Amino acid sequence: MNRDLIKAIVFDLDGTLYVSETFEQIIWESASRYVGELLGVPPAEGGARLKELRQRLTDERGTVQTIAVAIETLGGTVPELHRRFAEELDPHDYIQPDPRVLPLISALGQRYVCWLLTNNNQTLTSKILSCLDLEQGFQRVITINDTWRPKPDQVVLDQILTELSFPPEAVLFVGDRYDIDLRLPEQLGCPVLLTKTIDELMQLEVLLPTHLI
Repeated sequence: MNRDLIKAIVFDLDGTLYVSETFEQIIWESASRYVGELLGVPPAEGGARLKELRQRLTDERGTVQTIAVAIETLGGTVPELHRRFAEELDPHDYIQPDPRVLPLISALGQRYVCWLLTNNNQTLTSKILSCLDLEQGFQRVITINDTWRPKPDQVVLDQILTELSFPPEAVLFVGDRYDIDLRLPEQLGCPVLLTKTIDELMQLEVLLPTHLI
């Protein structure tokens, strides 16, 4: 990554700007209930089937597959999955913000175009950003509701690069799942940063200038 070329940063949300294993489990349980209804089995068996299918699809395709892909394979839909998430889940009960994140995003936003690209839905994204005090942290927030095309998706990525009007090497993508958040941008020539913890996210303080000169 040539830091002098960076003009924009596209952040993932879940697992990148916050980490909550408990909330991940709550999301999984909601998806498991949906699969159980689709297959006519108890939620626990639905979750087992979902896990098994997701692993099989990952093995067959050679990259990690999302819950959404597995749901569609089982005959469900991404909009219905996210309708349930929006209706059933309250992140305020599970997410504790790291106090380092807000100052980091605020500082970066003074120098770079900062966008958020998430596979989460608009309702939950708004609630999560509220938990993190980041409602005003990004110039643009792109959720699954905008296209119903979950990451990784070539069409969505092409639209983002076109709208930003920067060359790929000027757009840094930051996320916690390489196959989902970063592989496709990297293939297109974008620099990427894999961050699985907030400590790793804070590398941006060193990797990039964070203040205007």
